[in-house]
Amino acid sequence: MQTRFTEAQLADPDTRSSEKILRTCVHCGFCTATCPTYVLLGDELDSPRGRIYLIKNMLEENRPADAKTVKHIDRCLSCLSCMTTCPSGVHYMHLVDHARKHIEATYERPPFERYLRSVLATVLPRPGLFRIALLKAWLARPLKGLFRGRLRAMLELAPKGGPRPPSPVDKPQTFAAEGTRRARVALLSGCAQQVLAPEINEATIRLLTRHGVEVVVAWGAGCCGALTHHMGKEAPALASARANIDAWTAEHAREPLDAIIINASGCGTTVKDYGFMLREDAAYAEKAAAIAALTRDVSEFLHTLGLQPAVADTDLVVAYHNACSMQHGQQLRTEAKSLLAQAGFTVKEPAESHICCGSAGVYNIMQPEIAGQLRTRKVKQLERTRPRVIATGNIGCLTQIGAGTDIPICHTVELLDWATGGPKPAVLG
Repeated sequence: MQTRFTEAQLADPDTRSSEKILRTCVHCGFCTATCPTYVLLGDELDSPRGRIYLIKNMLEENRPADAKTVKHIDRCLSCLSCMTTCPSGVHYMHLVDHARKHIEATYERPPFERYLRSVLATVLPRPGLFRIALLKAWLARPLKGLFRGRLRAMLELAPKGGPRPPSPVDKPQTFAAEGTRRARVALLSGCAQQVLAPEINEATIRLLTRHGVEVVVAWGAGCCGALTHHMGKEAPALASARANIDAWTAEHAREPLDAIIINASGCGTTVKDYGFMLREDAAYAEKAAAIAALTRDVSEFLHTLGLQPAVADTDLVVAYHNACSMQHGQQLRTEAKSLLAQAGFTVKEPAESHICCGSAGVYNIMQPEIAGQLRTRKVKQLERTRPRVIATGNIGCLTQIGAGTDIPICHTVELLDWATGGPKPAVLG
C-alpha cells in the first residue's frame, strides 16, 4: 500500500511504525474471511482491510478522528484473527492500537460513553473497586430486565453468586516447590481475574509447585495494562506496565527467574508486547524487552516442562476453546490441547474455532449486540461437541461463554491441577 506521510509526520515513533505496517498491506482481502465483524455484518469497513483504509486516511491527513472512523474502529474486537490469516505479515495489532490512541486524543465521545469508559478503566484494573462494583451489580441483577444496552450487558456478565472473597494466594509471597526445585517463576496475579475466578490462581500455584516450580507473587505487580491500552488510554496502560516491569526486574535481580507466568492469555499477549510498547522509553526499553522475552503462558511453560502422569479418573469430554489472544495473539494453538490429552481428557475443538466469542476485554460491554451474536454462535459450536466441560485459558472468554450456556466451563489449569492431584473443579460438582 502506498503512503503519503511527510517527514515531519514520520518523526513521530507511532506514525513511523504505522507507516511501515500500512506499506506491508497488499489489499488481498484474505483477512475478510476470518474477521468476526465482517462475517456478521458484511460491511467492508468492518473488515481489517476496510479499517486499514480508514486508519491510513486519518493518520495521513493528520486530522482528528471522525464519527465514521470511530464507529468502525470501535467495532474491531482486536481478536487478531486477521494477523493469523494475512500472507503479508501485516501487524494489525500495533496499527489498530495506534488508531485507538489517536481516537482517544482527538475525538470527543458522547457524555455517557465517556463516563462509562472512564468507569471501566478505573474500576476493572483495581480488584478492591471491582469487587464493590460486582456486589452492586449482583444486587441489581434481578432487575436486569428493566435495563437495555450496555447497562444490561454489565448485569448479565456479573457472577450469579455475587462477588468472591479475596484469595490469600494473591498477596505478595513465595510458594515453595515440592521436591527438587526445577524452576523459579513469577506469577501475574492480575486484576479482574482474581475477583471473578480466584480459583484460577489457586489451581495454577498448586499445579506449578507440584511440578517442582517455585512461584513468586511479586510486590508491586498487578494489572497488565491491557484493558486501558485497548481503550486507547495509553498513560494508565504504560503506568501498569512500568509497575510490573519494576516488580519483576527487582525479583529477577534478587534471584533469577526462569519465566514470568501468565494464566490469562489476554494479559499474556500484552505483557509479551511490553518491549514494543515501551520502545521509546529510555529508562524502560531494555527492561521491558527483557521481561517480554521471559513471559510465558502457563500452558506454554508446562508444555515445555512436562506434565506429570494423571492420578485422577479424567475420562471426560472437554471442548477446548482456544482464546483469540492465545491462538492469534501469542500463536499458541496446540499446547493446551496437548496437555489436556496427556492428562487423560478427550479433547474436542469446535468448528469455527478461529472466530471470537465476543469477549475481547470490555467489548462485550461496549458492543453488546455484536458480542451477543458472537457468543450465541460460539456456544452453538461448543455445544455441538457434546462436552462434559468447556475449557479455556482466558478469563474474559470464560465469563462471556459461561453467560451463554449451562455446560460447566473452567480454566485449563483447573483440569490439569485435578488430573495431577489437586481438587476437582467446583463446576464439575
